[in-house]
Amino acid sequence: MEKQYNHCDYEKKIYKMWEDGGYFKAEIDLNKKPYTILLPPPNASGKMHTGNVLMIAIEDLLIRWKRMQGYAALWIPGTDHAGFETQITFEKQLAEKGDSRLNYDRQTLYNMIWEFVQGNKHLIENQIKEMGASVDWNRYTFTLDDKVIRTVYETFSKLHNDGLIYKDDYMVNYCTFCGTTFADAEVSHKTKISPLYYVKYQLVDITYQKKAYIVIATTRPETIYVDTHVAINPSDTTKTELIGKKVLNPLTENVMDIVADEFVDPKFGTGIVKLTPAHDKNDYEVAKKINLPIIQVFGMDGKMNSNAREFEGLYIKQAREKVVEQLIKSGKIDKIDENYVNTVALCKGKHQIEPMIIPNWFVKVDSLKKPAHEAVKDGRVTIYPKWQEIKYHRWMETMHDWPISRQVVWGIRIPVWYEVSQNPNLVITFLTEKRNVITGKLSEILKDHALGEIKNGLQTLVATKDSKYVISSDQPGENYLPETDTFDTWFSSGQWPLVTLGYPESLDFKYFYPTAVLETGWEILRLWISRMIMFGLYLANDVPFKNVYLHGMVRAIDGRKMSKSLGNNINPDEYIKEYGVDALRMGLIAGTANGKDFNFPHDKVKSYRNFANKIWNIARFMNMLFEEFENEDIEEFDDLASSPASDEQLNINDRNILKLLDETINKVDSSLNKYRFSDASEAIYHYIWNEVASNYIEDVKLRKGNNKRVGLIVLKHVFLNSMKLLHPFMPFVTEAVWQETTHKSTSPLIISTWPTSK
Repeated sequence: MEKQYNHCDYEKKIYKMWEDGGYFKAEIDLNKKPYTILLPPPNASGKMHTGNVLMIAIEDLLIRWKRMQGYAALWIPGTDHAGFETQITFEKQLAEKGDSRLNYDRQTLYNMIWEFVQGNKHLIENQIKEMGASVDWNRYTFTLDDKVIRTVYETFSKLHNDGLIYKDDYMVNYCTFCGTTFADAEVSHKTKISPLYYVKYQLVDITYQKKAYIVIATTRPETIYVDTHVAINPSDTTKTELIGKKVLNPLTENVMDIVADEFVDPKFGTGIVKLTPAHDKNDYEVAKKINLPIIQVFGMDGKMNSNAREFEGLYIKQAREKVVEQLIKSGKIDKIDENYVNTVALCKGKHQIEPMIIPNWFVKVDSLKKPAHEAVKDGRVTIYPKWQEIKYHRWMETMHDWPISRQVVWGIRIPVWYEVSQNPNLVITFLTEKRNVITGKLSEILKDHALGEIKNGLQTLVATKDSKYVISSDQPGENYLPETDTFDTWFSSGQWPLVTLGYPESLDFKYFYPTAVLETGWEILRLWISRMIMFGLYLANDVPFKNVYLHGMVRAIDGRKMSKSLGNNINPDEYIKEYGVDALRMGLIAGTANGKDFNFPHDKVKSYRNFANKIWNIARFMNMLFEEFENEDIEEFDDLASSPASDEQLNINDRNILKLLDETINKVDSSLNKYRFSDASEAIYHYIWNEVASNYIEDVKLRKGNNKRVGLIVLKHVFLNSMKLLHPFMPFVTEAVWQETTHKSTSPLIISTWPTSK
């Protein structure tokens, strides 16, 4: 053995040996119990972050443990096309070149992003390998594989046939900058200081508190153009005399009724609010309840429309400034609070969300979420740690119908087609053959442009909720245009356990489904886990996994969330290069606190690099003791049961180290069964370092004669079994040591038998 363990000399060589030996491939064996884990697919065009590293470390730990226990252990790898995030990354690259997505038709842009992803996909795949992940690469799945798209289309069609899909004009979270919808669970919130404008609304024919006007506070004065009504809370007795009265819109001078509704917060502003149903969720609900008109003042491009009169064509922020100037000039501003603290909704790109009414495809969730909720309540799915379960229950209780369409190119296109003559009011945006952008109603555009030109240059299509459509994976005829919306990525990845295993008829699906455990971060409990359980029960009539383990978020060393802007990002590659994969994996596993967020454990990673060296030195020292001893038969066994030492030859120290080994085996097994990974790692670490290295070796090297011979036999036994226990945590150094301390004919450590207590 070399004097020191250098991880760079072993990691790639050992991984290749595992791959070439086919040790990652799980065979269908009816004499074995299946144990399946699906790798939550990382972004195919991205690079691994510390959360991915922790995820892989935990899942590889579990799969190696079960493989050694004799299970048919299958770990399926895959990567995610990551819809919106990938397109945004690609668009940033275009912008750096002075280019834009708007310069390309839909299909060309899709093809460009495809090439971008294919050119980067190997980066994440190589990182998965670098981490030592014993995944079955023969079963690799990409979320845009044909088999995935086919299943997603069939699911959409089934949902539609079952009456669970509908299209509606509905208020959604829309980003005018990114040009797409976001589900509630995808939206983040940020506290900021914004001006709060107190605007005068003239009363018609009456006064209130001896004034001819009432004052209403708003942060959105640009939407006053489409105010329809004014509202107060009926429990606010100081203002009930206003109910049924009328005011004039301060921008349009249209007459507006004052209505009552409980949603009004009497403590906000003056306790009187304006209703803008097209651009506020609360106002929208009131409008639906009492049948108020819903009128938009800006469009999906973020520009004011003709309802904004002279400010048509301005972006929202520009229009706000102009409207405030006009209100001040006309004496309609009572005051401005420049230090108002409010909360704004942000999209994934950190742009401000606009509540907007646009046509969207929805899934009715009531009949889907109830059985998914019951599956966790009755224990068919168990969530670890237990305290995370309440989040699932709250989400299932409050989940609304799910908007599944996104206005992006990169993703799985919704398989809907519109016949041209039946849908003259389709709003089309396309690039002409001369590269000009044309937007308008299809019936008008067809007067000057051929349908073929529209198809070739098509960018977006907006169809009203009552448009006639056909569901088909392929174009149903020459006179059809495709839906340009794509599926929300959680719709397709919600079927991940099904598509990876070849649902519904494959042998893999029949043997390996349902999977054993879904391991992922707690932050996607609502977005992903709930949807997988819903689809598993709906399509396969069984839960997709029996257990869910939610790991915590790895924060920066300073305790804050990692961010490029804060300069506290941690690059896993740098730690792997300096300390090795084993140290990084073990450091993260030992550093986590049972599903809670934790700071990146730099000191632990460093200490486990030292631990790897300690193991190597134990093996070297043990081999040296063997070489010095005259009786060579002690090297001719790999287990105490096959050794020439008898039970009566063991002294008290031998029995004690063997007893402690049994206790460690039991502690590791019980901890892993409870998903208490840190406890398991600490148990094996302390046994090797404190008991074997610090105590027992020192005892053995001082022995003489047969007593030393027996001690060496016991030492080899406890050391090799310690390597088995440690292998799922630190696979590379343990495999390297195993090869140096066993016979050349011995099987690799990865497929050795897991130790059991005597």
